[in-house]
Amino acid sequence: MLEDASIQQRLLQTTESLIYAGGINATGMDAIVKASGVARKSIYRLYPTKEALVAAALRARDERWMRWFIDGTSSGEPRARLLAIFPLLRSWFESADFRGCAFINAAGETGDPSSEIRAVARLHKQRLLGYLNEITAACGLADAAGVARQLLLLIDGATAVAMVTGQADAADCAGQTASMLLQTPNAQ
Repeated sequence: MLEDASIQQRLLQTTESLIYAGGINATGMDAIVKASGVARKSIYRLYPTKEALVAAALRARDERWMRWFIDGTSSGEPRARLLAIFPLLRSWFESADFRGCAFINAAGETGDPSSEIRAVARLHKQRLLGYLNEITAACGLADAAGVARQLLLLIDGATAVAMVTGQADAADCAGQTASMLLQTPNAQ
């Protein structure tokens, strides 16, 4: 049982790494088998389809990414926590393996809006928005939910710009915009 959990963890980590680096469609099952060292038969015993495997790898990434994001923005008063988002993002954008948002990338590769992969991407964005709602509500903002949605757009926009341009300072620009947003009458 412990060995199965270890195999499954290795498989999910390998799959996540490969699809994040090269994309879902460009990553074949042969590459996953070779890189993970997990036999194809074992993979299909755990996950009957490549889509199920990718969705499981993305769920594991969601857990890890949200834990990183919450840990990086959980200290200080609520407005400081909101503004801490953008230096945190910049540190991610500057990392050597940054390839943008894995969930936006995956959703973009999946044509079927009802696919399991798209559902995981939606869930990730809902979880992120929920966390932003918690912080904006703690700030006592008049339109906390609206500001949370705007912050989500700033986060995703900065992530996309950083991925496309390679410019980590997209996080700084988004942070400046967030600071101005928090000073508007809607946010008071």
